[in-house]
Formats: sequence, C-alpha cells, structure tokens
Amino acid sequence: MPQLTVNEASYGGLTHVFDIDFNDLIALGNGGQKTLFTLPAGSGVDLCVVHKVTAAAGSTTVVFDVGTTTGDPDELIDALDADAMTAPISNTGDSFTSIYEKMVCTTATAVPMYFEVNDAAVASLTAGRWIIGFRVIDMGRFSATQ
Repeated sequence: MPQLTVNEASYGGLTHVFDIDFNDLIALGNGGQKTLFTLPAGSGVDLCVVHKVTAAAGSTTVVFDVGTTTGDPDELIDALDADAMTAPISNTGDSFTSIYEKMVCTTATAVPMYFEVNDAAVASLTAGRWIIGFRVIDMGRFSATQ
C-alpha cells in the first residue's frame, strides 16, 4: 500500500504508508535495502514516522534506516532501535538535524526512497511488524503549464 488515495491521505495527513513485517526483514537480510517509492521531482518530505505494531521476537538488535542515499539511507530515520520502540518515532534522520519539523530530502529530480534493516540476527526473527508513514510535499505537480 505505497501511495494513499485522496480519501486515505486526507485522514491523518500521510501520503505514503508501508507495512513491513519480520518476513520482509528476513528476505532483505542484514544490511539489505528496499526501494519503498520514488520521491517526485520538485518535492520533499516533512514527516517520516515509524510505528511498531507487533513486538519483535527472535532478535533484540533490529535497526532501521530510511532515506535517499543507497549507501547509507539515514536522511529521514537514522539507526532506529526498532525492537525497543515503545511509541511511534519520527524524523530522527541526519537531514532533520536539530529542527525536527521542516521539509527535507528536497529534490529537483526524482529519487528513490530506501528502507534498510541492520541486524546480524535478522534470520532468527519469528515476529514483528512496523508501519512506516511519509508526508510528501509535491510542488512539482504544479509545474505543468495551464
């Protein structure tokens, strides 16, 4: 369920939502990355939030990164201890620095948004589910001449 419909997006303000469970993490493997969606040209992100739905079982070292850099995608979420979460976590990435409410990852060209899992024991997971939500501000959609 990547990009939300107009009705879904109007409820809560998110534009993109992803459901990731322990099977997805096992398939990715330690250090594995997945492209979640493509950030459109002329856009940016002002909110990236992770919510733990089901506690992880089988590992206590589940770490997530989210961002636009394939080598180390940490612009939006950086080194999130996903198994230890007790509440939703948002905007912890390098691009947010000390101001946790601003538009980041602004781009003149379309770029992929990556999710990465880091966990040496990822193959031992037997449970765990997380929801990752984004609010993308797409100014590029207004660039067409009328």
